[in-house]
Amino acid sequence: MVTEVPSSQRGFREGALTASPSAVKGPRPPSGERQRTLAASVTVRGKGLLHGQDATLEINPAPAGTGIVFERTDLSPPVTIPALVSHVIPKARRTTLRVGDATIDTVEHCLSALAGLRVDNAVLRIAGPELPLGDGSALPFLEPIRAVGLVEQDALRRTFQLREPIVVEDGNAMIAAMPRSEEGMEVVYDLDYGPTEHRIPRQMQVFDPARDDYAKNIAPARTYSLSEEAEKLWAAGMCRHLTPREALVIGPDGPIDNAFRFSNEPVRHKLLDVLGDLYLVGRPVQCRVIAYRSGHGLNRQLAQQLRRAMKAADLAESLVAGRAMDSRAIQRLLPHRFPMLLVDRVVEIDGERRAVGVKNVTANEPFFQGHYPGTPIMPGVLIVEAMAQLGGLLLSRTLEHTGRVALLLSLDKVKLRKAVTPGDQLVLEAETIRANARTASLRCRASVGGKPAAEAEIRFMMVDPEQA
Repeated sequence: MVTEVPSSQRGFREGALTASPSAVKGPRPPSGERQRTLAASVTVRGKGLLHGQDATLEINPAPAGTGIVFERTDLSPPVTIPALVSHVIPKARRTTLRVGDATIDTVEHCLSALAGLRVDNAVLRIAGPELPLGDGSALPFLEPIRAVGLVEQDALRRTFQLREPIVVEDGNAMIAAMPRSEEGMEVVYDLDYGPTEHRIPRQMQVFDPARDDYAKNIAPARTYSLSEEAEKLWAAGMCRHLTPREALVIGPDGPIDNAFRFSNEPVRHKLLDVLGDLYLVGRPVQCRVIAYRSGHGLNRQLAQQLRRAMKAADLAESLVAGRAMDSRAIQRLLPHRFPMLLVDRVVEIDGERRAVGVKNVTANEPFFQGHYPGTPIMPGVLIVEAMAQLGGLLLSRTLEHTGRVALLLSLDKVKLRKAVTPGDQLVLEAETIRANARTASLRCRASVGGKPAAEAEIRFMMVDPEQA
């Protein structure tokens, strides 16, 4: 494993890891915390965990509001993958991001380092399908960032404060998030393999960012496996580039050709993974997490539910704060009228990137008379139409499309996931994939109560009104 920082930056801001925000380069905000990014780019090189392929990871500063974004630079064209739980796919023993056919494996240790450092914005360019493993801890990513330091940015940091408990269970494993009055995410992990597993006795670890030192107490904890698990991976052709000296393998008498860094290193690494996996929510969460034997799969499910709760809270806040676009404004941009106008209100528009709208479904909708008498269900094609109308509103806001009409050109990856019935509020979302003066592609979703109802990728053609 090789980590590189610019020679002019080596040793710069050595204490920035655990220092208070006032020790970080940049002006102090009048109130609240500022977003943070790296002071300079750093490079981490090494082999991946499972397949042993050489990988080069470059972690770069990014503007405020960017978030954490990965980019596969070895593909043509390069593929961008936001570090969000919506892009996570289930894989054993690691966290994997995917967009299309492009994947990036084992992102959890790097994300944990970014969470521990409170890095809000960074672009991570990776030449390869898997991040470097290093020693299996978060230190290979944390130390070079520590060397260059962090800078504060002009935008304030947004934090989601959990209001209702969330519990995810699978057999005898569990992870839960509870409301917390103090700032930050406290994590309590209870690792208990049971009385038959004497090699790893029951262990517990608590991490509170207000009191505990992530760099000292959590980041050094390495990933581990029992000797029989390591043998199965080896037989499957994975991890063949590693020896017990380079990876923490626990045999009947303890670590093989190695030693624990902490007496309870396994539970500390499990906690490290939780911090990394939950950073995929996309925003710091103020809550208390309690985990018992939880792995990446349960962590992912909790992150999904936290993100749904966060988006529901954002929508409620938007509705209270005011309307981004009311029905009159919508009718000035869309040619649709009753009964085919299926967007009641647009509550959020982020430039030409993203829009959120609502459709209040009532028993008076004309289509319920025949679809179906006695069991009213909103037709799926109309849910898709509502998503398309929101997409048209988003596109009409861009300067190059002003005065033009968005005509639906094609639909792809359409999925109807939940019945929509009278009394439901359909929340519509549209995100731009790509757009130019003639065509645009959007990723659209619809949900009810935070649960997916439909999704589709919609392509539009932009035409003049007389052509339409």
